[in-house]
Amino acid sequence: MDKNTFLVLRNYFKYGPDSLRNVAKKTGLSLGTLSKVHKQLLEQKFIDTKGITELGKKALEPYRVNNAIIMAAGMSTRLAPLSFDKPKGLFEIKNEILIERQIKQLLEAGIKEIILVLGYKKESFFYLGEKYGVKIIINSTYETKNNCETLYLARNFFSRTYICSCDQYFINNPFNEFEYETFYTSVLNKTDVVEPRVSLGTGKRIIGFRSKKSGHILLGFSFWNEEFSKAFKKLLEDHHDLGDFDRDFWENAFARNINSLPPMYIDEREVGTIFEFDNLKQLRDFDEKYIEHTTSKIMQNIAKVLRCKEGDITDFAPIQEGLTNTSYTFIVKGKKYVYRHPGLGTTQFINRKNEEEALKIAKKINLDPSFIKMNAKEGWKISYFVPNTRVPDYHNFEDSKIVIRKMKQLHDANIKVDFAFEPWYDALKYEKHVKKTQGIDMPDFEKLKKDIHKIYQKIDKDGLYEKRLCHCDTYQPNWLIKEDDDVVLIDWEYSGSADPGVDVGYFIVDAMYDFDEAKKFIKEYLQDKYSLKEEEHFMSYVAIIAYYWFVWALYKQSIGSVMGEVLYNWYYMAKKYAQYALRTYQYE
Repeated sequence: MDKNTFLVLRNYFKYGPDSLRNVAKKTGLSLGTLSKVHKQLLEQKFIDTKGITELGKKALEPYRVNNAIIMAAGMSTRLAPLSFDKPKGLFEIKNEILIERQIKQLLEAGIKEIILVLGYKKESFFYLGEKYGVKIIINSTYETKNNCETLYLARNFFSRTYICSCDQYFINNPFNEFEYETFYTSVLNKTDVVEPRVSLGTGKRIIGFRSKKSGHILLGFSFWNEEFSKAFKKLLEDHHDLGDFDRDFWENAFARNINSLPPMYIDEREVGTIFEFDNLKQLRDFDEKYIEHTTSKIMQNIAKVLRCKEGDITDFAPIQEGLTNTSYTFIVKGKKYVYRHPGLGTTQFINRKNEEEALKIAKKINLDPSFIKMNAKEGWKISYFVPNTRVPDYHNFEDSKIVIRKMKQLHDANIKVDFAFEPWYDALKYEKHVKKTQGIDMPDFEKLKKDIHKIYQKIDKDGLYEKRLCHCDTYQPNWLIKEDDDVVLIDWEYSGSADPGVDVGYFIVDAMYDFDEAKKFIKEYLQDKYSLKEEEHFMSYVAIIAYYWFVWALYKQSIGSVMGEVLYNWYYMAKKYAQYALRTYQYE
């Protein structure tokens, strides 16, 4: 049957006999079109004065929705800090659990098979299996892959399928027992929002995406018919082993392949009937209880530390995610702060109690005056936001001088602590874990390890420097240069008793200096203490600390993190400087 006939027949199935004017309002069809369709359905005996007939129900059957897949694997970091306490799908909105409301709406619409794909805090959702009879699939790579992976894991359920997200709120039940064609729900938005607008062709088919200040945005859920499901399943399977879509939302994969996939249309819904909560402000605007009572332990902690009400905490916004943690800025009564949330798995290599002690020392000696409070048990930290800063330019030697001045301030303080940063021995621990879990398939790894060990054995016993508190993570983003050229040195997670060569060496490693640039930096650090023996010490530490971070990256990769280019950079610098040290200095 054609689409108009389907819409009218489905309306009779859902609501029974009704006036043509009411049917026109519900289906969006004109009275003229509706009159013709109504007459045709009567002639086919699909409807009568009592409503839809058994023959009409049989005609609808090929359009039955078979199941729904609800994606609930992600961490929803944009809704931090609330999402750190619980997954967004389990938020209570207007006295209902978000995902439970959606499941009940699906069941009420006659969708009996519901597949739930879980990842972050997955055990929090397990009760839904027994309560509602949903099927559960686990996405164990939710930290490193996006929802294309979630759908890949559920691909064998693709048929006539609703594709839903667990974090959306529908004022009225938007689901149906029968659907006609593949679509994505959409609203007409005339304001400047982040979501891209779709370009539409004949019959409101989606033919592309565009960046404009008004137009239709995709919001809500999608329905896939058999043809689209089959094609998208093949697309995911063809690209899965290549990793092409690992970081993609499925909508991105659809957009890039829009011309080779079966058609998808928009199903326009009224503005104000579908809500998606991407940040705390949107949540507070919809449900006022979140203004003062978010139920978030993190919000409660912030309010306690800063002596404010939860309603005073606004404008949570992510800072670029680091290699170890995730940080957010927020505002309280006009002042800006930073909240640092520990990354998953960091307890394996970060001692938060030691970090807290180092932060207190750094604040006392004015290296990190931004520090306010840290919870060593849970790993979170609150700091003042330092405005109007920049990171050092590795190729501007005046910036290097500024960094060296602060580096020497720390080293010359000669502060003794009872916790150590030991790059060689810590690297051995990481190596052991990697070899046990996935192995190290590198033909030159053992040779590199042997070279670094030879260098470390000599340099560790040269007697030039006593161990003292060092920062141990002196890469570019941790140096905040203020307008007056003062510096705030942040992120003391790896700090400990160490050789100053660790700090000097890692700055050189991250800058990827060649040998002449490295020596220039070292000479500026040493000033009148410079000698060939001192140069050997610091050039050797470039190799040692590069090797440490390389093996650290292998470890991070073994637990699911995506390391990218830095993995090779650290390997390259370790090998390059190890070879230089071995051919330049005496190691007999």
